[in-house]
Amino acid sequence: MAVMPKTSARLLLLLSLLQARRDWPGALLAERLDVSPRTVRRDVDRLRELGYPIAAFKGPEGGYRLDAGAELPPLLFDDEQAVALAVALQIATVSGAGVEEGAARALNTVRQVMPARLRRRVDALRVTAVERPASRPVPQVDSGVLVALGAAVHAREVLRFDYRASLPGADDGGVPVPPRRVQPHHLVTWDGRWYLVAWDLDREDWRTFRADRIIPRSPTGPRFTPRELPGGEVAAFVTGRFRGSDGSGDWPCRGEVVLGLPAAAVSPHLRDGVVEELGPDRCRLVLGSWSWAGLAAAIGRFDADIEVVGPAELKDAFASLARRYADAATGAPGPADG
Repeated sequence: MAVMPKTSARLLLLLSLLQARRDWPGALLAERLDVSPRTVRRDVDRLRELGYPIAAFKGPEGGYRLDAGAELPPLLFDDEQAVALAVALQIATVSGAGVEEGAARALNTVRQVMPARLRRRVDALRVTAVERPASRPVPQVDSGVLVALGAAVHAREVLRFDYRASLPGADDGGVPVPPRRVQPHHLVTWDGRWYLVAWDLDREDWRTFRADRIIPRSPTGPRFTPRELPGGEVAAFVTGRFRGSDGSGDWPCRGEVVLGLPAAAVSPHLRDGVVEELGPDRCRLVLGSWSWAGLAAAIGRFDADIEVVGPAELKDAFASLARRYADAATGAPGPADG
């Protein structure tokens, strides 16, 4: 009886490992479980008896894989998986994917089949997901649209869809717009919104489309060989597209200043930018923005002495803001600045 808890825990770990990757060499499983290959074979047989479809494969590094089954028995979760699942399902309410109700029901279903020990841990982990305040509400995307887009990306099939260039309800002038034809490459989420990254076949260029404005058409088109994204990495590509309109991946306005603050006081408040320590109370800051006035205002929020290194446009922006702030302080209307 004393070995049962150890055996049960090992079976749980074995199942967790088999779920984490497709193929596991038997020797590597034995090493991870700290048992002999013979014990691994016995544990695999026990899981098969419980209904888990585990297949063996041959070769120089013969091993095992957990196949998809039509009647997969209830999944087992170790402690880390249970906590990760609870957090993921609770923060799904601010994903913008339109799955809030489904996530709540999924969490309740998973909770009911968990052992009491893990259920107590999940119940103790209550996460309140709060959306960042925005000037306008973040649009919700129909989960069916996300599934359709994800399926086209996975199958590497040409996708046709109608695209609303404006928000629902806006007047499009009654001009019919032909459907877009794209090679879908990635479905991404950025700042609460979902986007499709694709190669536009008609415009022969890369595009990012808001998923909440996409109405997929059926059927999908022929399969395609994926192109390589500029830069080769989707995160860098999307970040660049949302920064500069010229496709360079950089902000249209970028400047350099010296602030009368230590670098440690500046860096925590930057989403991007470069901070260099110049001394105990001085640092160099290189930052970008959509406009020179916006860049000057962003730097001014640090409430410290500022020395502009360049360029001249940034100095002019500070002068313009200084006049506006002075007029605002005295209540006197000033001349309009460009």
